[in-house]
Amino acid sequence: MAAVDRFPLLYREVARSCSSYGEALALVGALYMASRTCILLHKCCTFVRMHFLPRLMPTGKTLSQRYGGWALIHGASDDTAHAYAEELARQGVNIVFVSHDRTMNTDWPRALSQHYGVEATLVEADLALGEAAVKPLRDALRDKDIGILVNCVSESPVLQSRLTEMSEQGLLDLVTRTVVAATLMTRLVLPRMVQQRRGAVVNMCSGAGGRASAGRAALFASEGFLENFSRALHLEYGDKGIFIQTLTPFQVSSRVRPAWPLSDWLLPKPEVYARHALSTLGVTHHTTGYWPHTLQRGFMSCIPEWIWSMGGHCC
Repeated sequence: MAAVDRFPLLYREVARSCSSYGEALALVGALYMASRTCILLHKCCTFVRMHFLPRLMPTGKTLSQRYGGWALIHGASDDTAHAYAEELARQGVNIVFVSHDRTMNTDWPRALSQHYGVEATLVEADLALGEAAVKPLRDALRDKDIGILVNCVSESPVLQSRLTEMSEQGLLDLVTRTVVAATLMTRLVLPRMVQQRRGAVVNMCSGAGGRASAGRAALFASEGFLENFSRALHLEYGDKGIFIQTLTPFQVSSRVRPAWPLSDWLLPKPEVYARHALSTLGVTHHTTGYWPHTLQRGFMSCIPEWIWSMGGHCC
């Protein structure tokens, strides 16, 4: 009977001591939920500011007034890069294309000139030759006010191979077209941009490179270089009026086949993507350029690494 009498007393003492811990845990939970809510609201505001406000309330200045009258584009070999260049021309920016070989159609710059009334020229420069290629390129740009530099990394099927399956020459070509080319091209135009305290550098690479996967080691490493290169450039030259941006688009629909009827918003046409992406220039330093792609990237970031790795091995 004495034991029974002591149990209610013991229970009350334990409950009294636990109540303070419960209040503390409740406070911690409330603070955590408040912090997550603030983070979510911040992301939503950033999302709207990045993708919708520039299109709803565009700035009064043209791209030529903000950055300069000429754009230098290296590696525009796929539909996305072509559409980006065409959108620049549509907005009145003259363009210099740099190609390391004769794969680019020489009639395309002429077509842009005739259709949009801008100047568009093509310069062949194999940057693997080093100074031998840089010197004539520098001479071709001497009298041009280059205000926008676009470095493009095309994701060809040849590069989607395991490291041991790629030839040594293929690896050297990959490094030359990404690491070497982007660095040299940026070094070529930055001095004048810094002198005039205006300009923009856009490094464009695949959004799929945001997560490592099997069969893409070399391509993933080269795209990672471009992203970190952009961050470092922003720290070095952001206060000198130079805007640095990394564009990481996901898949767009091909020009030769229509987009899936139910997936137009997820697989935009290249020209649709280009309009959205160019509207983010001067707004954000790292973006997919297209709001459904940003949602895709957010979804990808929620996938655990081990599930992502399993998917890569199954492909």
